[in-house]
Amino acid sequence: MKAPYFSLPDQDGKDHTLDDYKGKWLILFFYPKDNTPGCTKEVCSFRDISHELQEKNIFIVGISKDSVSSHKKFYDKHSLSFPLLSDQSISIIKSYGSWGIKKFMGREFEGIMRNTFLINPEGEIVKQYEKVNPLFHSNDILSDIKEIIK
Repeated sequence: MKAPYFSLPDQDGKDHTLDDYKGKWLILFFYPKDNTPGCTKEVCSFRDISHELQEKNIFIVGISKDSVSSHKKFYDKHSLSFPLLSDQSISIIKSYGSWGIKKFMGREFEGIMRNTFLINPEGEIVKQYEKVNPLFHSNDILSDIKEIIK
């Protein structure tokens, strides 16, 4: 399946597009909110494996609906090494099927689903991870990458 196109600003206001990653593997992850416990664990686990992935020409990009300025604070606070893109309109989030009904403490609401997509150098989604556990997710991806990318 072809990955939906995106063009969004990062934590520094620089636009990133899907085309920027042509010829490279891309881990595109959607997360609910900057500076929350689960999201912090998830981005820090990606940070901790990012250099290993970049050596294999695999890049990481995170997307949430937080503002560019919120992303900048989050990025700097946790010394991240990959872009965090701001989708305040939630149009890209929806195009990846990462917006939906969530449940928390007995109530339902709409929000960002914690989903990740592994996109090949041709721009095709080769693996989708839904409702991931932020504690183990990066290790799951590393295991899969060893199987998929040889």
